[in-house]
Amino acid sequence: MKTLDVITIGRSSVDLYGAQVGGRLEDMGSFRKYIGGSPTNMACGTARLGLRSGLITRVGDEHMGRFIREELAREGVDVRGVKTDPTRLTALVLLGIRDEDRFPLIFYRENCADMGLAEEDIDEGFIAEARAVVATGTHLSNPQTAAAVLKALHLARRHGAKTALDIDYRPNLWGLAGHDAGESRFVESAEVTAKLQSTLPLFDLIVGTEEEFHIAGGSTDTLAALRRVREVTPATLVCKRGAAGAVAFAGAIPESLDEGETGPGFPIEVFNVLGAGDGFMSGLLKGWLDGEDWPVALKYANACGAFAVSRHGCTPAYPSLKELEFFLARGIRERALRHDVELEQVHWATNRHGDWSSLRTFAFDHRMQLEAMEGATPARIGAFKELCLKAALAVQGGRPGYGILCDDRLGRRALHASAGTGLWVGRPAEWPGSRPLSLEPQLGPDCGGLEEWPLGQVVKVLVFCHPNDPPEFRAEQEAVVARLFTAARRNRLEFLLEIIPSKVGPVDDRTTAKLIRRFFEIGIFPDWWKLEPMATQAGWRNACAAIEENDPNVRGVVVLGLDAPEGELAASFRQAAREPMVKGFAVGRTIFGEAAAGWLAGRVTDDEAVEEMARRYRRLCAIWDEARAGAEERVA
Repeated sequence: MKTLDVITIGRSSVDLYGAQVGGRLEDMGSFRKYIGGSPTNMACGTARLGLRSGLITRVGDEHMGRFIREELAREGVDVRGVKTDPTRLTALVLLGIRDEDRFPLIFYRENCADMGLAEEDIDEGFIAEARAVVATGTHLSNPQTAAAVLKALHLARRHGAKTALDIDYRPNLWGLAGHDAGESRFVESAEVTAKLQSTLPLFDLIVGTEEEFHIAGGSTDTLAALRRVREVTPATLVCKRGAAGAVAFAGAIPESLDEGETGPGFPIEVFNVLGAGDGFMSGLLKGWLDGEDWPVALKYANACGAFAVSRHGCTPAYPSLKELEFFLARGIRERALRHDVELEQVHWATNRHGDWSSLRTFAFDHRMQLEAMEGATPARIGAFKELCLKAALAVQGGRPGYGILCDDRLGRRALHASAGTGLWVGRPAEWPGSRPLSLEPQLGPDCGGLEEWPLGQVVKVLVFCHPNDPPEFRAEQEAVVARLFTAARRNRLEFLLEIIPSKVGPVDDRTTAKLIRRFFEIGIFPDWWKLEPMATQAGWRNACAAIEENDPNVRGVVVLGLDAPEGELAASFRQAAREPMVKGFAVGRTIFGEAAAGWLAGRVTDDEAVEEMARRYRRLCAIWDEARAGAEERVA
């Protein structure tokens, strides 16, 4: 009864990737932050492919260590083996894309946390849960970390697990090259060869580039090196050959590399080779642990490697299982995969973090409605929104499935305080009530202000639109939405599109569906839709069908409130809940309207306002949950 498919062990770092391409690291103006380190990348890569993955490593007791732990959890990796080192800092790596052949990087690993890994960090019970344990070469370079790795491998053998080695040779991590030689892939060393060869009998699968087999075999002749490795281990050897693909040798080494088992290759543009080997290994492990033959496993590996070399970053580049299956079935349409719009949409939509299968949202992003109330000033409105957040957190109680909508202009303190609470956080971008649509000035004419938004926030935009809008007017609004959507994707922010046609013209069962299809036609794929209550069930079916036809991987739909009384909302919830695509609601004034009027006018205390809003919010959550349960009961 194995509860894990694979445990990887070794390096874990924060990768700071230069956002600019074509310059030296000295020329970089900004960096993208990702998790990194070969075993960490593989743990995430295999988890994305549907394997139950775990990681053994150490991280620092600081912000970057917590980032790694949280990101691993979001990727679905078991973090029980991730230990917090009380004295060492988390490793950092600075990387860049200079051109097609040069990828400079600097390792900041002096006495880093993952090099503090020790035998006491290896839990036999954890190892016993795994079908396979995967080690990488770097942690064999130090006596303490090597002892931890060897303990894990021996325990894996004891408990019937497979073992694999990614040679992952970095000369400067073995002390054979300087700090500025992070890009170096090969330096001869009899000492490193001897160390590697002493461990090779412990593995069932050994994977490396030709240069990595050169160091493992002690020869710069690839076939000779492979034969020397074969002398000490019966493991299957997989040799990566760059553009020439990869070959597997389960038995004797033949006279030519071309005589090994191979899988189909994928002729794509090489953009970034950093992390490609970890993507390759993730696909290979998927095939190996699924019991596929080597040509199929190598097909998976080559495809995952192709994704990696065509995108920015390591772990963020790796495919989900849905994406891999889509790619293998459809084939290559664009050699630069990151420019394949259809493929990139699948990549984005199937690798989002977080489970938001249910979303009960307290919306207090209102601005002009609050500004119109007695006693309202910007400072007073901001203070009231902090009370709204307090009410939301009281109802949430640390549980999943709750969210808020809050603005930055008037609600900044509440918005900032919401970070790290576990709430889903949406943030409006539109200028309140604008038609034609205009955006908050702080975003700038090119929406460059989104660069300042934390990654956990969702860009929300409300559009008052109707299928009967004049073509010129429609084009003007669509251009603004398209510009905002593009900027949101560029900044890795999810996007919520709210459309309200009933305030513009007459509506029927097809009005909302027509608008939804139009936005898809112009290339806008919201992660979330926020829709007004439909008058009929047919209206809901038509709207949800329009989304499903164009984006089956959408996050979902939330129902807006339009300041409706509780009874009307209950009726609309019962109707909307019949559609599985509708995940919840986003309601504001029904919850805060009365409390805001009283508090801003000085008639209600802080505690009274919070209590009243929490009561109303809690009641709406219960009404939604009852509606959803009733809908599921009818289906069953």
